[in-house]
Amino acid sequence: MYHYGTFPQGFSWGVSSSAYQIEGAWNADRKGPSIWDTFTQKPVFNDDNGDIACDSYNKIEEDVAILKQLKVTHYRFSISWSRVLPDGTTKHINEAGINYYHRLVDALLAANIEPHVTLYHWDLPQALQDTGGWENEAIVFKFRDYADLIFSRFGHKVKFWITINEPYNHVLQMCLFVRAFSGISLRPGTLPYIVGHHLIKAHAEAWHLYNDTYRASQKGIISITINSDWTEPRNPYKQEDIDAARRVLQFYIGWFAHPIFNGDYNDIMKTVIRERSLAAGLPKSRLPEFSLEEIKRIKGTYDYFGFNHYTTVLTSPVNYGKLQGAGLIADRTWLDSGSSWLKVSPFGFRKILNFIKKEYGNPPIIITENGISERGPFNLNDIHRSYYYEKYINQMLKAYLLDDVDIRGFTAWTLMDNLEWATGFEERFGLFYVNRSDPNLPRVPKASAAFYTTLINCNGFPDPALGPHECLNPVLEGKLQRSD
Repeated sequence: MYHYGTFPQGFSWGVSSSAYQIEGAWNADRKGPSIWDTFTQKPVFNDDNGDIACDSYNKIEEDVAILKQLKVTHYRFSISWSRVLPDGTTKHINEAGINYYHRLVDALLAANIEPHVTLYHWDLPQALQDTGGWENEAIVFKFRDYADLIFSRFGHKVKFWITINEPYNHVLQMCLFVRAFSGISLRPGTLPYIVGHHLIKAHAEAWHLYNDTYRASQKGIISITINSDWTEPRNPYKQEDIDAARRVLQFYIGWFAHPIFNGDYNDIMKTVIRERSLAAGLPKSRLPEFSLEEIKRIKGTYDYFGFNHYTTVLTSPVNYGKLQGAGLIADRTWLDSGSSWLKVSPFGFRKILNFIKKEYGNPPIIITENGISERGPFNLNDIHRSYYYEKYINQMLKAYLLDDVDIRGFTAWTLMDNLEWATGFEERFGLFYVNRSDPNLPRVPKASAAFYTTLINCNGFPDPALGPHECLNPVLEGKLQRSD
């Protein structure tokens, strides 16, 4: 059932982006190449790349103007590591890159928009990849050095930090995508866990650096953003399906959340990986172990739970020879999107928010991404996106008001249609359309932009039956129906 109500005063509403997907200017002003600059030069994915992207490097004023039009209170963006440190190390600091982010942050603050800054959104400097990238444990301390530079230069202005975006998805990228096109052996059963291990330790080192060196004077908060679908048993009355859903969820959200919020990898991951490793004739588990000192250092390295969520999957057990895995499908009645993996399933949002509350001690939660794509013919009247946000945000409201989940903010993905990684410009998540046939790349609002602005103005869903509300426009008022 639809639920009327509003979020608390001071609830933060925002929109998000990432450097490689929007900035362009891939080699401008002495910027170094990232792995995505290298990767997208190969003749794949419609020959799309981020060389120009949305040209945000040259369009700070235009981007801040559309942020003001949305009336968001925060803007989540990422810093390109190789734009400020061309070879990934502090041996050479690119002041032109630093100045670009200063201009962006200053423009946001002048517009009364809080910058939420992500240090790493997948665009690893190619120079670091050439020395092993995230497989090489030395990157843990290179990331800390990078974070140290950014905190020292921007911490007096920026009060919300994210260390790493979606380590789960980045592990898949590094091990199954980028390396597949570089000709390097994938080692799919081993490499993901090594990369994930180093990502967790890098996050913890950056958190401690901020906590020990900068927090007292800069007074900001810092965490990591973890992504996960909700996993629902395909048959809720079959115990094996229930077990499969629980197992998949612990490999998904639990892989990175459990060490950071609860300490060490979860028991399901440790047991399953160890059993499969031994069955394959290996002398030990393919999942690396944290030492007791590392567990202590990693546990509690958060100020809030940064969470990205889009969809739900149905799970059931699948046998692979003597091993049991899990099959993931979607309900055929769920609405489609422009992405094969994204089906409209709002109920899962409330469920996974409650899971976070129960599993991780009810931490403050900031939704750092949520949204839906389209592909095919262009249409500014993106009613499916307004529908998606209405339903998902209403489920978030239920989690807050009815379930006492501690939700502090919501961030829509994304500000404008951009390079959606390996699918190029075909999948469009933006609240603003970017006209790529015009060399000026103008940003044009879609209908969902006005809808989202109304949600922000209303701080949720005031009940129309209680009388007129100044925040409501006819579009939203017509959608808020008790029969929903």
